[in-house]
Amino acid sequence: MQAINAIRMGGFDVLPLVEGGKGVAVSNGTTAGHWSLGGGVGTISAVNADSYDADGKPIPQIYHARTRRERHEELIAYAIKGALAQARKAFDITGGKGRIHANILWEMGGAERIIAEVLEQAKGLIHGVTCGAGMPYRLSDIAAKFNVHYYPIISSARAFSALWKRAYHKTAELLGGVVYEDPWLAGGHNGLSNSENPQVPEQPYPRVVALRKTMSEFGLNDTPIIMAGGVWWLEEWEHWLDNKEIGPIAFQFGTRPLLTRESPLPEPWKRKLLTLKEGDIYLNRFSPTGFYSSAVDNAFLHELKGRTERQVAYTTEPVGEHVAEYGVGPRKRITYLTQPDLGRVRGWEARGFTEALRTPDSTLVFVEPDKAREILVDQTECMGCLSTCRFSNWSQQEPDFSTNKRTDPRSFCIQKALQGAIHAGDDAAALETNLVFSGHNGYRFAKDPFYSNGFIPTVKQLVERILTGR
Repeated sequence: MQAINAIRMGGFDVLPLVEGGKGVAVSNGTTAGHWSLGGGVGTISAVNADSYDADGKPIPQIYHARTRRERHEELIAYAIKGALAQARKAFDITGGKGRIHANILWEMGGAERIIAEVLEQAKGLIHGVTCGAGMPYRLSDIAAKFNVHYYPIISSARAFSALWKRAYHKTAELLGGVVYEDPWLAGGHNGLSNSENPQVPEQPYPRVVALRKTMSEFGLNDTPIIMAGGVWWLEEWEHWLDNKEIGPIAFQFGTRPLLTRESPLPEPWKRKLLTLKEGDIYLNRFSPTGFYSSAVDNAFLHELKGRTERQVAYTTEPVGEHVAEYGVGPRKRITYLTQPDLGRVRGWEARGFTEALRTPDSTLVFVEPDKAREILVDQTECMGCLSTCRFSNWSQQEPDFSTNKRTDPRSFCIQKALQGAIHAGDDAAALETNLVFSGHNGYRFAKDPFYSNGFIPTVKQLVERILTGR
């Protein structure tokens, strides 16, 4: 493998190795600090990060307020306190000498308030802000206010062009790099557009070449592109290095840092990563964000898939073939199904799926009574973790803080599902009943000799292995 040389990013020379920012307490100050000590860029997540009590134990994010707006304020307070705790931890590990970025999601509830307050209180601790999951037009304004570099996460040249023309051209000097996150390879939420087929992956090379061409048209020839998604061994990407079509390039590692000794993942999760097979990680569209996401196949996703399969269209008046009466809810309000669909419904009811829940698309989904009660409780306890949510009708937009749309029972409370996975402790069963994000290369842990006999490296050992190759 050819030598990996430092590149200029955010005004400093660093190795072209960036830790991917994984939200809800996964990319924390410990992982970021040690990654940065290796010469690359460490990343803390400012998405519902853990804060700690006097004994150093994570503080459970429990919500006590009665209203959603009050709970939303609790969420923002938790997020700010947690992000600051992680930034200080990373700073302490590096002695203030490493490069640390903070990752936020633009569609996160209170995103602007959270990152602004974190940057205000963490001056000198955070050197850059990465941001995706939406179109973060105001990211450059926030960066300018606090004089930090910004790193938008995009999945196409077209998306970056829109951001540049609308906002980023005004703050070009603080654009530290552009993260190309491949929508078919990256973990977590993915930026697939309506014109792209989730089942037909496109190769990242021509998409990144197109991004570089667009950036060059804007005079950004020397601004690094950070390749995110599908990066495992750098020798698999050697043709990208010193490549005029690509230009300055760095590589973001999101999946591999999951399996290190410093990683906060519960031990059952780490053991599971060592057993994944190809196909165990797949794109789905159950997320309340509306985005596709990449997660480990488990009972949680099976249950969501079952909801969508046990689904029929209904009307409120007899229309066409919708003439079969069916009562919904405690009051058995009449809806109309087709006769074949009514037959399907009777079959589901015989198997215990007796509760019909209305969706925004004029369909009914059928679940067991316990699941129906769980869905109702989760929707009632919403704390506004997203700017808008399909699962609840929360919206952070005033004056009514509501989408004014019907909630979608085909989705789920993502805050609860992600918190449940990262804080599972020794409960392996919790990994079956919560959301477990992973990049599509997660199956390679089981195939890579580096992890043979269940070996779990330190962050230092992982970075050294990446730099030296296989």
